[in-house]
Amino acid sequence: MISVPVRIVDPSKDLNSYGLNSVDWKERVESWRVKQDKNMMQVTNKYPDARGGGGDMEGTGSNGEDMQMVDDARLPLSRIVPIPANQLNLYRIVIILRLIILCFFFQYRVTHPVRDAYGLWLVSVICEIWFALSWLLDQFPKWYPINRETYLDRLALRYDREGEPSQLCPIDIFVSTVDPLKEPPLITANTVLSILAVDYPVDKVSCYVSDDGSAMLTFESLSETAEFARKWVPFCKKHNIEPRAPEFYFQQKIDYLKDKIQPSFVKERRAMKREYEEFKIRINALVAKAQKVPEEGWTMADGTAWPGNNPRDHPGMIQVFLGHSGGLDTDGNELPRLVYVSREKRPGFQHHKKAGAMNALIRVSAVLTNGAYLLNVDCDHYFNSSKALREAMCFMMDPALGRKTCYVQFPQRFDGIDLHDRYANRNIVFFDINMKGLDGIQGPMYVGTGCCFNRQALYGYDPVLTEADLEPNIVVKSCCGGRKKKSKSYMDNKNRMMKRTESSAPIFNMDDIEEGIEGYEDERSMLMSQKRLEKRFGQSPIFTASTFMTQGGIPPSTNPASLLKEAIHVISCGYEDKTEWGKEIGWIYGSVTEDILTGFKMHARGWISIYCMPPRPCFKGSAPINLSDRLNQVLRWALGSVEILFSRHCPIWYNYGGRLKLLERVAYINTIVYPITSLPLIAYCVLPAICLLTNKFIIPEISNYAGMFFILMFASIFATGILELRWSGVGIEDWWRNEQFWVIGGTSAHLFAVFQGLLKVLAGIDTNFTVTSKANDEDGDFAELYVFKWTSLLIPPTTVLVINLVGMVAGISYAINSGYQSWGPLFGKLFFSIWVILHLYPFLKGLMGKQNRTPTIVIVWSILLASIFSLLWVKIDPFISDTQKAVAMGQCGVNC
Repeated sequence: MISVPVRIVDPSKDLNSYGLNSVDWKERVESWRVKQDKNMMQVTNKYPDARGGGGDMEGTGSNGEDMQMVDDARLPLSRIVPIPANQLNLYRIVIILRLIILCFFFQYRVTHPVRDAYGLWLVSVICEIWFALSWLLDQFPKWYPINRETYLDRLALRYDREGEPSQLCPIDIFVSTVDPLKEPPLITANTVLSILAVDYPVDKVSCYVSDDGSAMLTFESLSETAEFARKWVPFCKKHNIEPRAPEFYFQQKIDYLKDKIQPSFVKERRAMKREYEEFKIRINALVAKAQKVPEEGWTMADGTAWPGNNPRDHPGMIQVFLGHSGGLDTDGNELPRLVYVSREKRPGFQHHKKAGAMNALIRVSAVLTNGAYLLNVDCDHYFNSSKALREAMCFMMDPALGRKTCYVQFPQRFDGIDLHDRYANRNIVFFDINMKGLDGIQGPMYVGTGCCFNRQALYGYDPVLTEADLEPNIVVKSCCGGRKKKSKSYMDNKNRMMKRTESSAPIFNMDDIEEGIEGYEDERSMLMSQKRLEKRFGQSPIFTASTFMTQGGIPPSTNPASLLKEAIHVISCGYEDKTEWGKEIGWIYGSVTEDILTGFKMHARGWISIYCMPPRPCFKGSAPINLSDRLNQVLRWALGSVEILFSRHCPIWYNYGGRLKLLERVAYINTIVYPITSLPLIAYCVLPAICLLTNKFIIPEISNYAGMFFILMFASIFATGILELRWSGVGIEDWWRNEQFWVIGGTSAHLFAVFQGLLKVLAGIDTNFTVTSKANDEDGDFAELYVFKWTSLLIPPTTVLVINLVGMVAGISYAINSGYQSWGPLFGKLFFSIWVILHLYPFLKGLMGKQNRTPTIVIVWSILLASIFSLLWVKIDPFISDTQKAVAMGQCGVNC
């Protein structure tokens, strides 16, 4: 019999970990807590600003200490740490100068065509104009980057005081997995263990594991994980270890005795390591057993058939492993809830891949626990910091920010990547530069994992905005003037938002209120018709009722059996029919990159998002270590962007009457059009080889005047990059790897994504993506780094590389035969060709390597394509007139 866990309160807290470890501080807290109830009314009457944290209340008689504690408890839970002005202002000046130089550069390029190579010149100018537009889309959203800092001690003092029931909001954590053979169960188990051991009240944490492949291997490994958690969780909390994923904790090459004062720690650590090794053996045994599926299918321990034997046709499955009666650790303390969920799948239904699985988790979690906030992680992204949930709550539970924040996004950090990060797996430039820039506008994009959501935002509700938030964008104000009468749309928007603020229950918009009812004063006006609710949320009264509980939780008198029955109902495959799930509610459908669409829809409604980068990374994951897997991962991301580009949700035209800020829109446009850059990029990478083969060039003879603009252009590019590195803290090597992979991805994965996206839109041909295999480096550190697995994605960049190598040989040979005067023009052509080869260095290393080299079929195809291209060019040769061709072929008169 499956039961639903009962809520309890765990009063045990460790304020030492929040920095409140001084005796004086503890005495002040205790003194203030005892006097608080008696004096608060008097304090509030005497100092009206105390509730807002304002006013000058320092040292006022006998209440001085009380007032100081009031201040401490009411101070903001986070603050913005601006970039130093001397760095940021210089950065902006260089951006403007680069824009001006670009204008002069293109004025020269357009007015100075190359007559004897007009086609090459025209193609190069078109490519350069597109690159400039791409730079503008990428650069200006980084105009106002910021950093943020959180105060965990203030959060504890306000919501989690020692000796009192915790007031922290409940959080439901989602872990998504599909194929246990590509996503190792041991990695998923470590992620779950790090969640169960998180530093947060156990009655307010629930972990939901979505098994979208209905694999019995996932179910059994989760059962083993629940048993091991009974020993692992108390060990972590007793000794305050980090990280709380055992695989990565025991792999650390550090002094694990540092700052440990428990005499029994060494003994208990050794015992726990033995327990974990035995746990790994059990998990590996399950994996080995799963390699061969029995003809009759899998059977469970009681002899019944596993319901998920057919992953495309099976009922919904829910199993509560922990958090109910008997779910205690070895010390007798309650453990967080752990729930296995596999949604129903039937033939003929559209299941929407990961987005559909996440929406099923939203509903089942709302029925069983209804946490006010949701946090989702991929199965390979474990909690690297046990304070991760508290970090997010510093923003979500902040009185000023929380009501308008849809999610808090954490940066992605990775284990198992080589020191030089050959394939830019860390993506440092995006996470440490672009995302910081967006945080200064309307907030970072949702990147699919390591994100804490406001459940109300996922339900499609509008945020609670102030009048200042509803003011037009600064760009609009500067263009239209500040004295003009405010538009009707702005006033309607303002009235709706302000009324949303006054209401304790969330609303959607004016159209959601029953027709014929005017205003919000009447209590009946807050009730929506049942028909509208069913159309929006589906036919589940329990789930619909949960959407109005802004602080989360379920009624204490609810029958657990009825909740479980309802939970099965809301994950049925037909539940979303004729509802707004995936359109306006939850994770949005229509793209394999559902994360971009989901965040975009929230920002369009006026929500803001927060970027949280604490000193210790809160989450770490596994990245594909070889180039083939990395390119397949990038292909999926790029294909999702192309799908959005051709959808109704395209940021270029979607929702211009909403609350999406201009620079935020520019950032989203850049996110969905960047794959198209692959077309001019691959043309520009081939141009140097053509110039060398034909002895032509895309630039006419350069004068001193023109040379100055070229020098200024390159100088501004380097200056912009250097200043970005300065204010972001990104290293030069990470920046170079990002530039290198921009060319690698642009000539391979992005190019394929454009054609696959066009096939899907124009011909209706859908392409399925495969789950990226997670790094499992058992054969040694980075053993797979230069393994080139066969994939068609390798052909285009290898072809470009071969063409440029052939062009360099041809150009140098021509210069040797033509004399000294031909070496000068040759250097300009060689410069561009070397630029391409340096960016394609990983392919060159694969070609030249002694082992794990590029597959022979890739080299054969590349040489074949390069040869065909070269022969066709020689045959056509567009730069030779008909007369010259006739002379070259020996067509002469009768005297020949």
